[in-house]
This record gives sequence, C-alpha cells and structure tokens, in this order.
Amino acid sequence: MQRAFPFAMAFLLGLTTAVPASSQSALQGLNTNAPVDVAADRIEVLDRSNRAIFTGSVQVRQGNLALDAGRITVSYSGSVTGGPQVNRLDASGGVFVRSPSETARGQFGVYDLDRRMITLIGGVELNQGGNVIRGGRLVIDLNSGRAVIDGRGQGGDGLTTQGTPSGRVTGRFTVPQRD
Repeated sequence: MQRAFPFAMAFLLGLTTAVPASSQSALQGLNTNAPVDVAADRIEVLDRSNRAIFTGSVQVRQGNLALDAGRITVSYSGSVTGGPQVNRLDASGGVFVRSPSETARGQFGVYDLDRRMITLIGGVELNQGGNVIRGGRLVIDLNSGRAVIDGRGQGGDGLTTQGTPSGRVTGRFTVPQRD
C-alpha cells in the first residue's frame, strides 16, 4: 500500500511554481532537438538493434543539460536523411544530472527524448539552491520543468534510500532569515 503525504507532496508538486522564476528548473524548455554530445572510454555499436553502449566515465551534453554515468546505452532510429536520431538514453552506475540551477543523482536513469522526460531511480537526491529532497524515484518533465519524487523506486522493493525509511520522501528546505 502506498502512503500519501499530502503536505509534502503538495509542496513538492508546487515547488517549481511556488518559487521565484529565477529558481525554476533551467531544464524547462530544454531543446531536445539539440545535438547530443557523448564522451566515454569505450563504445560498442549494436547496429542491428539500433543501440550504442558507452562505458567508462560517460559524459553526455545537450544544451545546458549534463548527464554523467558509468554506462549509457543510446537507442536510436534512422531518420529521413539516413542519419541516426537519438530517442532514449539508459544510464547506470551512478547517474548525475546537472543544469545551471540544480543537480540530481540516482543509481539508474532514463532520458526519453521523444517524451521529454528524465527519470532517476534508486537513492535519488534533488538539489536546488539550499533545498534537498531525497526519495526512491524522480521524474522531471522537461516541458513544464516540474519534478516529482516518490518514496520508492519503481516496483516498490522496500529498500531504503540514502538512509531514509523505505517508502518515504525526505527534504530540507531553506528558510528566509528574519529579524
């Protein structure tokens, strides 16, 4: 059974709209048509299955998005002009996502360029300014800039994340200093 935490979830769901515009996600409106640059220690191309596997300190850059992991599988399809079009990135081995205003990390990640969604699973942490939220799964909608964190990763395995009780989302938020 999934627990509901109305206050925490309402705060989190409204986080990107309740804060000043300058602290909204820099990933909102990311141009997913921009080129995807990849650097790694090794690449293995599986052309018949339209995949390329990058391993060893993999770095992906697209516009102001940076995604780093130990291993990334790039899924692609052919285009009208015959060149490959990247559709999806599957990351594992300590995944870090960065933009100018926030960072996120997890054990595994999926960047779906077609749906414009980034999902991190396992020991997830989202940092924006002095605010930190931890949980099991993070979903970032690049269209709206909205981020949602669940207490458990997909499948609800009951494992703890970053020392937090299973199934819980935890956070620490900065408070304006008052006289």
